[in-house]
Amino acid sequence: MKGVHIIDHPLVQQNLAALRDQKTPPGEFRRLLGDVGGWLFYEAARKLDRKQGRVRTPLAFAPAKKVAKPVLLVPVLRAGLGMLNGILARLPDAHVGFIGLQRNEETLAPEPYYGKLPRRLQRHEIFLLDPMLATGGSCVAALEQLTARGARSIRLVSLVAAPEGIRTVRRRYPTIPIYCAAVDDHLNERGYIVPGLGDAGDRLFGL
Repeated sequence: MKGVHIIDHPLVQQNLAALRDQKTPPGEFRRLLGDVGGWLFYEAARKLDRKQGRVRTPLAFAPAKKVAKPVLLVPVLRAGLGMLNGILARLPDAHVGFIGLQRNEETLAPEPYYGKLPRRLQRHEIFLLDPMLATGGSCVAALEQLTARGARSIRLVSLVAAPEGIRTVRRRYPTIPIYCAAVDDHLNERGYIVPGLGDAGDRLFGL
């Protein structure tokens, strides 16, 4: 699918296999999701703009490249929190914002309940973190909040995506790249990804 980047790195796929396993306990699920989140971010950040500078070593000046714009991580609550620490371990000075959305289990529509974002989003490189791209409703609702506040550069980082969710995002935001570890088969009647890994938020927090 155009604009969808499936990260097939062996360590990403090994973590995904363990995350799918229904026998994986919450503590291990939490560790694995953070770890794979870091790997996915590493790939998603590969083409960030850089600026040239220099640093002083103990011997002389050396050329140095740094990320040109501040990075903003935006986890979609709750499950997106599971990816956050793994990414911050790789980029500790990243800024963090939050978008709270919960799915209405009857209509499957996202319902916002919290938002905390910087004012000037146009100056940030934004990574929207949502482990499960299922119906796509929550991602589109989060993207609407970001773009309404001036966001210009956004990358969506998910663990597992469904074709239906990808199509939903693509219809509204055709140029936003999507990074994930797998595109699964379909959604079931409850809007869950099959084979998926269940409810990532519930498994993350042991509910």
